[in-house]
Amino acid sequence: MKNHLVAALAYEGLCTFEFGCVTEVFALHRPELQTDWYQFAVCSLTPYHMRAAGGLRIQCEHDLSLLARADSIVIPGWQGVEVPVPTELTEALRAAAARGARIASICSGVFVLAAAGLLNGKTATTHWRYAAELQRQFPAIRVNQNVLYVDEGSIVTSAGSAAGIDMLLHLVRKDHGDRIANLVARRMVVSGHRDGGQAQYLPRPVLPAGAGGLQILMQQIRAEPGQSYPLAKMARIAAVSIRTLQRQFTDSTGMSPGVWLTRERIASACELLEETALPLSHIAAHCGFGSEESMRHHFRLSLHCSPSRYRRQFGLMNKAESDDDDALETMPTLR
Repeated sequence: MKNHLVAALAYEGLCTFEFGCVTEVFALHRPELQTDWYQFAVCSLTPYHMRAAGGLRIQCEHDLSLLARADSIVIPGWQGVEVPVPTELTEALRAAAARGARIASICSGVFVLAAAGLLNGKTATTHWRYAAELQRQFPAIRVNQNVLYVDEGSIVTSAGSAAGIDMLLHLVRKDHGDRIANLVARRMVVSGHRDGGQAQYLPRPVLPAGAGGLQILMQQIRAEPGQSYPLAKMARIAAVSIRTLQRQFTDSTGMSPGVWLTRERIASACELLEETALPLSHIAAHCGFGSEESMRHHFRLSLHCSPSRYRRQFGLMNKAESDDDDALETMPTLR
């Protein structure tokens, strides 16, 4: 890893948090690690004064020629998902990829990699808000919105903001091993390892006012998630046929009624885990899971963690029960 050069891209409207994460991981002097640390430099299309988010102005020392000698390149966000990527930049990235450079993106930076054609036929991720747009613009990409980051070898993409830290520590771990990555994480006061396959936070669908019976049904389920809701009952509350109910759910939420119901129960359980010290058995019953084991099963499928671990991570009461399998599980995505 000696003389490994990491190049970060700056641009007009630079995302300061994402850029700060890159500099925090790669740019700081770290003599306590007693290892050959990275060289770090920043480049841009125009190395003149640029504006950054938060009212800052920055001036960059290097132009895109830096990418021709970088070992790793990080794109910390982008100007916007609809903003065209200049040909000069896409060509420089393609050339870097062709000679074997590692290229990574944080959040909307994936649109830069996609515009360069580096993700065609590959799996990639981005912030869940941008996933559908990424898929629409670049259908040759396999978009996975339910993970923190995706490592395709020389191309690595991450989800929104904080997931970028997980991806960057993952790169450090690949280059220097677990011990060094954990020391860097400790200095940053963040979790040492959240696996890339962990789930992003996904929003609870909200219908506009005036959505009729479907809105009434959703409000009742959110108020009383512990009741039984077979399709016939759901259709009766919404005052529609079962077939119409299924169509309306798919059109409005992109989910079937059953999938939406399960996600609502998980969301309700998450709120109780965050805000109360209720036993897991009470939460499982209140939210309609029937048993603790059923709730654990759905948490693992959707959040890739147990309810107890979720409570330890997010619980305001600071009280948690223990699960026998917690030691084998990893932390859920920060919300």
